[in-house]
Amino acid sequence: MSPVAERNAEPEERTVPGLLGEAPLSPAGPIEASEATELPEPPVVQLPRLAQMLRFNQRQIEYVFGARRRLGETFQLHTLLPENFVITSHPDHVRSLFTAKPEQAPSLTGESPLRPILGSGSVLTAVGPRHMRQRKLLLPPFHGEAIERYTEMIAAATEREIDSWPLDRPFALAPRMQAITLDVIMAGVFGIEGRPERGTPENRMRATVKHLVATSTSPLAQIGELMNIGRDEAVGLTKIGVGVLDRPTYAVIEARRRDAQLEERRDILSLLLQARTEEGEALDAKEVRDELLTLVLAGHETTANSLSWTWERLVRNPAAHEALREAVRSGEGAEEQVEATITESMRSRPVVPLIGRRVMAPWQLGPYAVSADTPVGMSILLVHHREDLYPEPFEFRPERWLGGRKPGTYEWIPFGGGIRRCLGAALAMAEMRVVLEATARRLDLEAAEPEPERALHRNVTMIPSRGGRVVLRSRRS
Repeated sequence: MSPVAERNAEPEERTVPGLLGEAPLSPAGPIEASEATELPEPPVVQLPRLAQMLRFNQRQIEYVFGARRRLGETFQLHTLLPENFVITSHPDHVRSLFTAKPEQAPSLTGESPLRPILGSGSVLTAVGPRHMRQRKLLLPPFHGEAIERYTEMIAAATEREIDSWPLDRPFALAPRMQAITLDVIMAGVFGIEGRPERGTPENRMRATVKHLVATSTSPLAQIGELMNIGRDEAVGLTKIGVGVLDRPTYAVIEARRRDAQLEERRDILSLLLQARTEEGEALDAKEVRDELLTLVLAGHETTANSLSWTWERLVRNPAAHEALREAVRSGEGAEEQVEATITESMRSRPVVPLIGRRVMAPWQLGPYAVSADTPVGMSILLVHHREDLYPEPFEFRPERWLGGRKPGTYEWIPFGGGIRRCLGAALAMAEMRVVLEATARRLDLEAAEPEPERALHRNVTMIPSRGGRVVLRSRRS
């Protein structure tokens, strides 16, 4: 939440601390066309289309919280696209969309702003049978024993990175966290222990990813992002960036195809190259490229920014910070405190603030109905800041999750849900546990500036505007 949104929260909406609450029931799900005509459409935000699109894309937090205060938990917005976009924030509405049959409510990731970058063939942007095929192929390397094998790698990358952090001067955590998570995801995807050797295609790809991620928050990059809304193929500056990234990516694919040990390798790239469709056909280079970029970009950057947000919150909330340090350094209740801190951070600052489905039948959303073929977004931000679910929702309170309390399936949704739940959720949580525990155990961090960092929107993500700036005062061995 940005400082603006925190200031805009109505004081009378705050409630006293207490247990996690329950939202009032709200009917939701597919209905007959005749039933839909008996219900009104959700209210519409009254702003010019261009203004709405710019505000939603660049200041989504202020936009959705303001709309909810004025119009309620379900509303419509107009953009430059030919159709209205409905946004809802009730757990029952979320449940209806997550549990719907795929053909009833396909994911909007097939129309995502990431499509011009990641292509149409990845597990993120594909829908229908193709998505399920890709998901089935990629699920094993991201679960169970595979996650356990990554733990030592995560710990080693974390310790190596922590040792390089400067003392007594401000620095941004985001690129430091990205260095850790990029090494981990590349190890899983390419089967490389540690960082790739200089001169290899993998090393060039790693360097290119780091450079493009670092420049993606510039004003020029944001203009390029707006130019690509609604497109299948990249144009302008985004097209140039994609071309720069494609060169080392295709080089990695070609080099691995020639690897004499390909059939014995179990890393994700090798599995993709060995995979066959039901018709016995191998994935072509473009399909493999789409999958690789999705795993590398989405697989490291969101986790790094979740960690950056966690520390941005901790250094500005002394009680939560001290509770974490005390638990980790004493060893008493460390696992529970680390888990609670991560859960609360992802509630308070979800890196992906919105997920969506396109309803293919008339759909009831509480007192309203939307027609078939309507895009419906579930605002993770708004769901996570419901006063009836989370007393004092704008406060950072990891203690909400102590004592065995678990997040609700349709009330805490930073990884999405249903058949589209984030494939790398288990790996992301493992990374955050290891990195947060190590940093809390070894480091004494302070905020570089007293003011909270506002959210900067980049494509579909929400990141700390200053990268999570801190000052390291002392480092333990």
